[in-house]
Amino acid sequence: MARDTQPVNRLPSQEKLLLDYIHRLEQHRDGRKLVHLHLSALRPFNRREHHIRAAAEDFESFVESLDGQLFVLKNADIFFFYKEEIAPHVETVVQQIRYLFSDDPLVLEEDESEIKFSDWYDIETHYDVILNLVQDLINASNDKSRSFNNQMDTRSALKAKQEKGEPLTPEVLGRVENALTRTDLSNMVRRQYICSLTRRRVPEPAFSELFISIADLRETLLPGVNLMANRWLFQHLTETLDRRMLSMLSKTDTLTISGDISFNLNVGTLLSQEFQSFDDNITANRRGGMIIELQKVDIFANLGAYLFAREFIQAKGYRVCIDGLSYQAMAVIDRERLGADFVKLVWHPEMMDGGEEIHTHIRNMIRYTGEDRVILCRVDSREAIDFGQSVGITLFQGRHIEHLIAEDNRRRELLRLKRRMERSNEAP
Repeated sequence: MARDTQPVNRLPSQEKLLLDYIHRLEQHRDGRKLVHLHLSALRPFNRREHHIRAAAEDFESFVESLDGQLFVLKNADIFFFYKEEIAPHVETVVQQIRYLFSDDPLVLEEDESEIKFSDWYDIETHYDVILNLVQDLINASNDKSRSFNNQMDTRSALKAKQEKGEPLTPEVLGRVENALTRTDLSNMVRRQYICSLTRRRVPEPAFSELFISIADLRETLLPGVNLMANRWLFQHLTETLDRRMLSMLSKTDTLTISGDISFNLNVGTLLSQEFQSFDDNITANRRGGMIIELQKVDIFANLGAYLFAREFIQAKGYRVCIDGLSYQAMAVIDRERLGADFVKLVWHPEMMDGGEEIHTHIRNMIRYTGEDRVILCRVDSREAIDFGQSVGITLFQGRHIEHLIAEDNRRRELLRLKRRMERSNEAP
């Protein structure tokens, strides 16, 4: 049989190993099976690295006992070849993995879709089909890789352009504000949780922050424009975004909201008719679950307006958080005198690298501000959590916290699955 080996050297290692393995199987087909998991068809939030790693780990015991061979492709698909005698055990594992993704449309809509969660093959009877399938995947991977490289070149050029010239002008701002009134921004809203941590580092959400992704907004409406070139025009843009956020929060069918939430607003927005209308349309109970975040620059640009607005919204039941403080800025800002409920301290490695004198200084600031009133944000590593806890901080926010939440959710799902299987085994 002719073999198209010309592109192999350009393939990622797993794809190359998979193709080589299939070629070797040509003379050893008897008693061999294959299951192909289409994890590439999962939604992006279910297709993160730790999800794919967890699915692959379920097959490791078969690999260690030399009863199977595992390949995890660049697109997240899993190919597992196994001996016929362990087929029932493999079927059980696939059902366990399937359960982990039971809320994904790939599983929920499988009966009506052409794409299945898993495909099963007998190597002896389906060898040519499997070989063609893998070669098609390889060709698609090569095409996608070339397309991705071209896209990255375009993105890099755009980013360089954004960082350099084409400042945000009043004319451009006017066009963007008109476009914002017609654009659905709900798909640009992001959510990050603010959590405390147990001794075992299990995150316990206190509330979550909702925010409109400026990066996504820029790529969609303002390609090639440096938003930060003119701080006052950017401030004006954020006030427009404030109004859109308030509008979305007023409509329960636009955003799915659970638990206490925080969101960023400008001081000027709090004194506007739009905020008054928003406040008129929500219940007193819901106000108590909302934390309004304000930037320090906005606060000190007009301290009198802030103090008036803060007193007004807190009397209504809202809480206030001062956002974006470096540890140097926090040294000169008194949370209690400003009447804020929380402050956000931005993590930076220099806080840890500054030596014991800096550590003591930060520890004293945290104690004075209130250990349960300080949120360490932009936490992107365990190192940040270790430092925060060492100086008394109890609330954290950032990418590493999101990772811990995902890991804890996976652990809980596995535990529920285990209990469900145990009950099934105990049934007569």
